[in-house]
Order: sequence, then C-alpha cells, then structure tokens
Amino acid sequence: MESSSNFGIYLIGFVIVIVGLAYGAHLAGVPIPWIVVGVIVLVGIGILSAIKRTQSPAIPKDEPPRRNTTNY
Repeated sequence: MESSSNFGIYLIGFVIVIVGLAYGAHLAGVPIPWIVVGVIVLVGIGILSAIKRTQSPAIPKDEPPRRNTTNY
C-alpha cells in the first residue's frame, strides 16, 4: 500500500512541475504544438521514473542470497 501512495505523490509533484513548465513556455511564446510535445515527453519520463523510484527490490539487500539445496 505504501508504494502506491508514494507513486501517487511522486506523480502529483511531477504533474505540478510539468504544468509550471508548460505555463512558462506559453508565457515565453513557445508554439502550442511544441508545448504539447514537451508535456507528453515529460509525462512519459515522469511515469517511468515514478515506477523506478517506488519499485520494491526483488531481493532485500539485508537478506543473504539463498543457496541451492537440491541434489541431482
């Protein structure tokens, strides 16, 4: 449950940054199609980085690796 909460908080923060950058680009006179392209790219980067940051590791770092105990 905690990782989904962290994921949402991270994305909300990233959306706020994207909106600020898009507004700044609009005030600077950047054409709307380029602002849309930039927003789409930043949303993709935001989703990928949010997944990476909130992903649980497959093996906890404090747990030693398991040895294979099967005998063939």
